[in-house]
Amino acid sequence: MKKRQNISALFTIAVFYLILESVFGITCPILFLTGISCAGCGMSRAWFCVLRMDFTGAFRYHPLFWILPIGIMLFLFWDKIPKKIQKILLITACVLFGAVYILRMLDTADSIVVFQPEKGAIFSLISQLFTKK
Repeated sequence: MKKRQNISALFTIAVFYLILESVFGITCPILFLTGISCAGCGMSRAWFCVLRMDFTGAFRYHPLFWILPIGIMLFLFWDKIPKKIQKILLITACVLFGAVYILRMLDTADSIVVFQPEKGAIFSLISQLFTKK
């Protein structure tokens, strides 16, 4: 039953993402709302590159693109993995994504990961609230 719920959750997230992108043109809800890229920024584009067998492009979009299929497999069999190993895997993933995210944020030449809060919907909404009279 739990495996069915996990698959259902993955499917729901995928459908939600597709609706956001195809209907509203929002490719990343976090970037749209805050103007700041998330730690997974570029992952979708990286996998589109993988589908075209462009592994150099995939690495450029997100150097941890290869971790996604591993994560999906682990997610599907999560209840079979000992708790101690689960904790190690989660900490490792967080450290990897955190390190890559920080390095990409510090790289001013990186055009994929951006820090532009003034372009986010939240900033825009707050600005409009305070500038309207």
